[in-house]
Amino acid sequence: MLLFHHALGLTDGVRAFADGLRAAGHAVSTPDLYDGDTFDSITDGVANAQQIGFDTVIERGVSCADGLGDRLLVAGFSLGVLPAQKLAQTRPGVRGAVLYHSAVPPEMFGGRWPDGVALQMHIADGDEFAAEDMEAIDALSSANGGPGELYIYESSGHLVADSSWREYDAALYGLMLERTLAFLATHG
Repeated sequence: MLLFHHALGLTDGVRAFADGLRAAGHAVSTPDLYDGDTFDSITDGVANAQQIGFDTVIERGVSCADGLGDRLLVAGFSLGVLPAQKLAQTRPGVRGAVLYHSAVPPEMFGGRWPDGVALQMHIADGDEFAAEDMEAIDALSSANGGPGELYIYESSGHLVADSSWREYDAALYGLMLERTLAFLATHG
């Protein structure tokens, strides 16, 4: 599995989530799309992504799949959804995607969600950032007759599964990890 970080960069919390997946026996790679930079605010992290260029961030993520087999699973937290979703929609051999805290319209990466690619999404109902993405989330959850699972959590936090972030919620982290592991058991 490729697990892409959010706008804050490859934080200890993203690494910890990946370690939770690894502890269950899964091979997980956490590419650093920011070349080691991390940020203390989402605003600063997004500004960094804008400076690099969103297309460049996406392509950095997509290139991480080069040479990987045809049983690939991808996942992304918030900004990391961009390369994960692009890979899921455009790369042959991707079996499934897990999108945390965000999604983009399927048209951004060529239209419909591909048949045979499993999808799981995790969204907090009061997340101001995810609220901007709800049309895309709704489109994906109903695309092709509903390709996957959509979990809505009662929380106003954004990066609630990142243990190094101030909005971390241990209960939601545990639930997201549990549901992700079930997804991997089925589609991995």
